[in-house]
Amino acid sequence: MSEDHISEEAPPEVHHYNEIGEVPWDIQNYWAQRYRIFSKYDEGVWLTDDAWFGVTPEPVANKIADHIAKYAPEGRSILVDAFAGAGGNTIAFALSGRWKRVYAIEKNPAVLKCAKHNAKIYGVDHKITWFEGDCFDVIKNQLKVLGPYSVLFASPPWGGPGYRYDEIFDLSTMEPYSINTLFTEYSMFTDQIVLYLPRTSDVRQLAKYVKGTEQATVMHYCMEGASKALCVYYGDFRGPSTD
Repeated sequence: MSEDHISEEAPPEVHHYNEIGEVPWDIQNYWAQRYRIFSKYDEGVWLTDDAWFGVTPEPVANKIADHIAKYAPEGRSILVDAFAGAGGNTIAFALSGRWKRVYAIEKNPAVLKCAKHNAKIYGVDHKITWFEGDCFDVIKNQLKVLGPYSVLFASPPWGGPGYRYDEIFDLSTMEPYSINTLFTEYSMFTDQIVLYLPRTSDVRQLAKYVKGTEQATVMHYCMEGASKALCVYYGDFRGPSTD
């Protein structure tokens, strides 16, 4: 699928690169791993140049979706993806078949177009309701009544690639949203929260948000023997640490 095929319906910042010569130098490494990011890349997956940095690799997204589907409380039938990006996690949640509805939020209109288009490629666009806007505003003003029925997943921005060089990543200074901002806002919506964070995140900081006798589970998600990121599960998840 060439640029000519998408020019009429896609914004100018949306691309489907076919050859490395078309790819900006700073995302060539990501493009080389395109089939790990989206196995159906050649079917016309869309991405903005910035979106490449934030997409969860498909095998990792599928494993996270599998864990949440298996271990979330039975009474929860809705999955809210607070930072949908180009759709990697959202598509995996919809493919799991676990949820009555997946609600996906993305504030960048061009990236949202990518997510919608990519969901069509994977055949799950009819299972997803999309929202353009700030996730905190959308959750507070449009999804609030769904909180008791929902699990909220958030893969927030981590403040750029600098996190890779931190031996222990300080979540209190994560930009643009600190761990305190994320947990405070989301816990007003639901008590079932999954956060996707850098693999070097300070676990002591994560533990501060476990209340009383509650428990939280931290899981690393790996590819080829190396951790890509971790998820912290807050709430009544039934034991992802045992899988």
